[in-house]
Amino acid sequence: MTVPLHKPLAPDATIGILGGGQLGRMLALAAHELGFRVHVYSDKKDSCAFDVVKNSTCAPFDNWARLADFLNHVDAVTYEFENIPAETAAFVAARKPLFPGVGVLATTQDRVTEKQFVNSLKIATAPFAPVKTSMELSAAFARIGMPAILKTARLGYDGKGQVKLEKGDDLASAWRSIGETPAVLEGFVKFEREISVVIARGIDGKTVAYEPIENVHRDHILHTSTVPAKIPPALAKEAIAIATKIAKALNYVGVLAVEMFVAKKGAKRELLVNEIAPRVHNSGHWTIDGASASQFEQHIRAIAGWPLNSVKRVGKSVTMTNLIGDEVLGWDKLAKEAGASVHLYGKGAAKAGRKMGHVTRVKL
Repeated sequence: MTVPLHKPLAPDATIGILGGGQLGRMLALAAHELGFRVHVYSDKKDSCAFDVVKNSTCAPFDNWARLADFLNHVDAVTYEFENIPAETAAFVAARKPLFPGVGVLATTQDRVTEKQFVNSLKIATAPFAPVKTSMELSAAFARIGMPAILKTARLGYDGKGQVKLEKGDDLASAWRSIGETPAVLEGFVKFEREISVVIARGIDGKTVAYEPIENVHRDHILHTSTVPAKIPPALAKEAIAIATKIAKALNYVGVLAVEMFVAKKGAKRELLVNEIAPRVHNSGHWTIDGASASQFEQHIRAIAGWPLNSVKRVGKSVTMTNLIGDEVLGWDKLAKEAGASVHLYGKGAAKAGRKMGHVTRVKL
């Protein structure tokens, strides 16, 4: 059973957020601007979202008593990361409106299920094969070929839980390196560029999509996101159509990001869906400074039952650069840069690979 939202939330309602990282922090700030109260629930004591809300709960996601108390103080719930335990999501959805819904998590938490879902919509992905044992890995290798990427079916992100395989590599060693856990073997895609589409869908089924974003990764972590992406208008239209089709098929409510590869197929270009992120997304951070309404505002509007806002870009182009690890130590230099909008997440130590903030540059 899931609890529906019968009418739009009034501005004095309280929105609950599961997860207390930087996405939860920015969601909370956007909710405050619309007049909502926010209560963050996180299992981590050092959650940076705690710093920007009056009410917070720090407890494990399977502490049912604490979770029930949290739900007694909120009117609707969302989440900032997709690895919320399924039992937790079901517990919440049975008591309060939860957006996006439990079914969305069931589809997107497992890479194999996600890719099968995308293919069922007649949308292309890289070739892939499920892998549950070392023997299945050998069979998948024979079918997919090399090079390929072996990824854990669950919980991997920013390059974690995956290994690239070249011809001659030891498959047994690769299987051990990911913990001998259910996985997917994906054919390696020689792509021109990586793009994403950030789309918002309301309770009424209406959608608005930001223009496709061009992404550059460094060490498997997003480095820059730029709009407009350097792709033909027809391909941009197709990318938005793909994201819209996925959001509709999921009966999605909130902001969704669809990551895609732009690959050559003969003389033409084709789009291959890489991943679906059922949440606000790193590549959409540019919208805070570079669009008429940010992805965070759109998400809060959607889950509150409000109409969605405009997605019009501000300026000729916008580039968002992540500040990873020690890069945040250059905040003072960035603060002096004319036209640069600096966003720091209030985290502790600047560890390698840790997203500490981002800077946005709008070219007018």
